Amino acid sequence: MPAIYLVQRNERSYIRFHPIREAAGLQDGACAAGQSWRSLARHHRDRGDRRLLTQAGRQGAGVGNILPCSQSSTEPPTSITGYRHMHKVSRFRWIHISVALLALSLSIVSVVHAEAQGSSPATSVQSPPPQIHALKVTLLSTMLVGSVTGVGEWGFSALIEADGHRVLLDTGAHPDTVLQNARDLKIDLSDVREVILTHNHWDHVGGLMTLRKEMMKRNPSALSVVHVARGIFYSRPALQGEDNQMIALKKEYEATGGKFIEHEGAAEIFPGAWLTGPVPRKYPERNWSVSGKVQTPAGLVEDTIPEDQSLVLNTPEGLVVVTGCGHAGIINILTFAREEFPNQSVQAVVGGLHLFPATDEQLDWTADKMKDFKVANLMGAHCTGIEAVYRIRERLGLPRASAVVGSVGSSFVLGEGIHPGPLAK
Repeated sequence: MPAIYLVQRNERSYIRFHPIREAAGLQDGACAAGQSWRSLARHHRDRGDRRLLTQAGRQGAGVGNILPCSQSSTEPPTSITGYRHMHKVSRFRWIHISVALLALSLSIVSVVHAEAQGSSPATSVQSPPPQIHALKVTLLSTMLVGSVTGVGEWGFSALIEADGHRVLLDTGAHPDTVLQNARDLKIDLSDVREVILTHNHWDHVGGLMTLRKEMMKRNPSALSVVHVARGIFYSRPALQGEDNQMIALKKEYEATGGKFIEHEGAAEIFPGAWLTGPVPRKYPERNWSVSGKVQTPAGLVEDTIPEDQSLVLNTPEGLVVVTGCGHAGIINILTFAREEFPNQSVQAVVGGLHLFPATDEQLDWTADKMKDFKVANLMGAHCTGIEAVYRIRERLGLPRASAVVGSVGSSFVLGEGIHPGPLAK
């Protein structure tokens, strides 16, 4: 309820309203009948205040009492001071009302816009992960040579070309194998900026420095960024000394202006290209042959190649998984990829799977698990093993054209399938 106060001028009193009761010097309930107007006037006169509470026109109430606010008179003020104050209050009221109406209008507009977009203001629709629509994976280092050009070796390297991005995965064993094979296949690597090293083993990192030094002659940024996973620089002590050549290679490579990006977990390196980083080992596949030790933050433990990583490419036809050796286990790799892309089948697996020493029982288990991922193509290279590819192909029920032994120059092209080369057909 509005409080009442008077403006005193030349011993005359005028009644008016005010929205804030405290402005008249009253607390809640001060308008209640029974309080002496004269005592209040005397109180405020002592304070030098010219605003005093009064009786509402002295109509229908005792002269010495203040009316309750609900009984206040609406007689307009005749004092100039009272008029100016009431005008100021009125203006403040209009400002408050205008701000409230503007806020209400904005909220209504936002709700209408959200409904037009098909969602409520509190709900956001998560966009689907990006996909790659043009993809080619070409082998530049592996054991088998599929045509008259190229050099075979115990090693691995593959060039990935995806929607205009070019990335080299691993660099082979010997310093010049990938360099020579790329020249024979008429593939220019000077505009490839990024490299992925799947793990620390010599047969995957041996060509890095030669390639960097040769390509930077034509393009300083060629092969200048290397993606690695946590653990690749861990010490591997052996009787003859340090067994991890990546420790020395790191200094030599960085001296050329190159840099390493070390991933502790999965990461997207360009739209649709997902690097696994260290892969959780859900199943005890144990796909490695080394028996050394590795110095980790937890101490000196068995070297399970903890940094082993793979590249997963998301396409409309399904996932394309490129591995170096697959030491983490191909089923562990596919299981991890499914967590990121739960509704995607696997269009192709390309690279080494380290299954050449596996028993028939291990191969059958692996093939049966691969069925769950609906693997449509397999190009097993490097350490996969020839017999292993054939046994998995039979177990998966894949046609000859969809499961082949990879060779230098072999490729997988999205929408076309595997191009194996003459020898591997």
